[in-house]
Amino acid sequence: MTTNPQVAPGPRTREQRRADTLAMLTSPVRDVWVATASTAADGQPAPYLVPLSLAWIDDRVVLAREATSRTGRNLLATGTARLSLGATRDVVMIDADLERSVRVAEAPPEIAEGYASQADWDPRPGGEHDVYLVLRPRRVLAWREVDELAGRTLMRDGEWL
Repeated sequence: MTTNPQVAPGPRTREQRRADTLAMLTSPVRDVWVATASTAADGQPAPYLVPLSLAWIDDRVVLAREATSRTGRNLLATGTARLSLGATRDVVMIDADLERSVRVAEAPPEIAEGYASQADWDPRPGGEHDVYLVLRPRRVLAWREVDELAGRTLMRDGEWL
């Protein structure tokens, strides 16, 4: 069996997992997989998965997307998303609720500047149809290997444990 040389042996403490998670969320040019869903014509959930740039601003996930995109429509309709950061051996999963959407042209500076400084692009030029989607994390899970599955919940009901 080979081990990942970048991962320290043994499970991390909850405090270390939280610090590592926050370091991942605040790192510049961070991409995230965003899963949303709508209800299909047959009444079954129609999941949708897309990679997007992320900014972590005031303990919120901020995404930028066209309001009419499938992700935008799904989030505006259901108000929920699941996000995944990292690789399979260092993953952070976030269940989040849409707190608000703000048209790019009307966004306060802390959102617009914060997003542009952390993400790898700025939607303001030519973004008349774009919105910032501000998501409040409800649950955060983080683990590297099977020995970290126990205790992987770092946030529950919007509160860090």
